[in-house]
Amino acid sequence: MTAKRQLNYQFQPASRSSGNPVLVFLHGLFGDMNNLGVIAKAFAEDYAILRADLRNHGRSFHADEMNYPAMAADVIRLLEHLNVSNAILIGHSMGGKTAMTAAAQRPDLISKIAVIDIAPVDYNVLYNDNAHAKEFQALFALKAADIQTRQQAKTVLAHYLDSEATIQFLLKSFDADASEKTRFNLTALYTHYRQIMGWKKVRYTQPVLFIKGGESNYILPQYGDTILAQFPQATSFTIAGAHHWVHAEKPELVARAITKFIQSN
Repeated sequence: MTAKRQLNYQFQPASRSSGNPVLVFLHGLFGDMNNLGVIAKAFAEDYAILRADLRNHGRSFHADEMNYPAMAADVIRLLEHLNVSNAILIGHSMGGKTAMTAAAQRPDLISKIAVIDIAPVDYNVLYNDNAHAKEFQALFALKAADIQTRQQAKTVLAHYLDSEATIQFLLKSFDADASEKTRFNLTALYTHYRQIMGWKKVRYTQPVLFIKGGESNYILPQYGDTILAQFPQATSFTIAGAHHWVHAEKPELVARAITKFIQSN
C-alpha cells in the first residue's frame, strides 16, 4: 500500500498563549498557502495559524486523483498529524469547497468554517464550457514555451490574458525548472477540472459563514435553499464592490467579518 503523503504547510503558534481554535487557511485554484496570508496575519496574535498548499498546488505533492473527498482527507490527515483537535477552516473558492467537505467528514475536529465566495453547488451545470478556459490556454502555452525568466513568462501569459491581476496571480507560481513551468500540477488540474467545479452534497450542522463578493456571481440568491439544506447554521456576509478575490481586494473587511464570526457563540 502506498504511504499517504502529507501536505506542505506552515504552522505558526499564537503570539499570545491562548486556548483558541487553530485557524486553517485553504487557498483556491492555481494558488498556494500565501494567497490568504494577509488575512491570516490579522489573527496571528490570538490564534495559531495553519496554512497549507493543497494537493497539486504550491510545494505539496502531485497526484493523479483530484476531488474534494481526497483533498478534504489530506487536510484532516494534516490536522491529525499536528494533533489539532479544534480547528476553524477558512477557505477561498476551491479551498472553501475543500473546507466544507472536510468539516462534514470530521465535525469533531472542525468547530466552524468560513467560506469565501463559493457555494456548495455544481458549477458545471451553470457553465457550458470551461470557466477558466483562457487561463488554461495561457498556462499550456507557458508550458510549451522555452522560457527561463519571469518576464518571459509574463509576455506569454499576456498574449492570452487581458487582466493584469490574473497574470500577476499566475506568475506567483511560475517555476522555470518545473516540467510544466508552474509549481501546480497543470495537467491534473485540467484533467480533473469538472471535479473541481463540481460538487457532491454534504451536511454539516455547526456554524458556517459564507462571505460573498458583491460583484461576484459565485454565490447567488437562488442558492439559498441548497446552502441551508447542507449547512442549516449558515449565515452570510456580502462585501460591496468586491469580486471573486474578495480577500485580496478587501482584506480588512474580510478579516473583520471572520473575527465577528469566530468570536460569536
